[in-house]
Amino acid sequence: MSKRIDAVDLNVYYGDFLAVEGVNINIEPRSVTAFIGPSGCGKTTFLRTINRMHEVLPGARVTGKLLVDGDDIYAAGVDPVTVRTQIGMVFQRPNPFPTMSIRENVLAGMRLNNKRMSRSDADDLVEKSLRGANLWNEVKDRLDRPGSGLSGGQQQRLCIARTIAVSPDVILMDEPCSALDPISTLAVEDLILELKEQYTVVIVTHNMQQAARVSDKTAFFNIAGVGKPGKLIEYDLTTNIFNNPQEKSTEDYVSGRFG
Repeated sequence: MSKRIDAVDLNVYYGDFLAVEGVNINIEPRSVTAFIGPSGCGKTTFLRTINRMHEVLPGARVTGKLLVDGDDIYAAGVDPVTVRTQIGMVFQRPNPFPTMSIRENVLAGMRLNNKRMSRSDADDLVEKSLRGANLWNEVKDRLDRPGSGLSGGQQQRLCIARTIAVSPDVILMDEPCSALDPISTLAVEDLILELKEQYTVVIVTHNMQQAARVSDKTAFFNIAGVGKPGKLIEYDLTTNIFNNPQEKSTEDYVSGRFG
């Protein structure tokens, strides 16, 4: 588990509209990388290209390359569903399946991939995944109750458990704490730091303090104006981005002068 990600001259289009232009980035395995920048600058769009999730919108396409351990996930014959199994996504708002129990939510990805397993193997996977998401001790006595009955922070960690149950190599998180209270946010941030011991983690966040707390490297995206493509402006160690940025626009953003 845990793989390197390389984007090479990556452009993202929706139909004829160029949404993100010319991204070149190298993301190391077993690290946390944060994408920051103002709304509409392409950071979430680029995040979604890393597991081809953007393709759910009609007309979406890319040019350039996106390599995972050297393999181009956009090469001819590559199955997007397989890519999304290897590269999991945790969304902005917790989205447990409302009609499923906590246990069924954890196993949902395995079921969708038609993976058959014995009851005991399934029980072991549920426990392992919930422990991995720091949720086991809170829910072990109510696994058959609906996942939607958990608190917001617990639901988000349940979604993370569901993601890691399928043994991905990379975990993408799109503003995973934006809908959570400060205590739940801290729990998820602590979990992110633990996850990087096994996975490559990439998060989009509007919270500058969060990026500073959890990420090893930070990528700053920006946009020149309405209708213009988003661009990667600067990518460096998080300490450098926040304390010694090379681009004035990066400094202006992280210091709160715009955005």
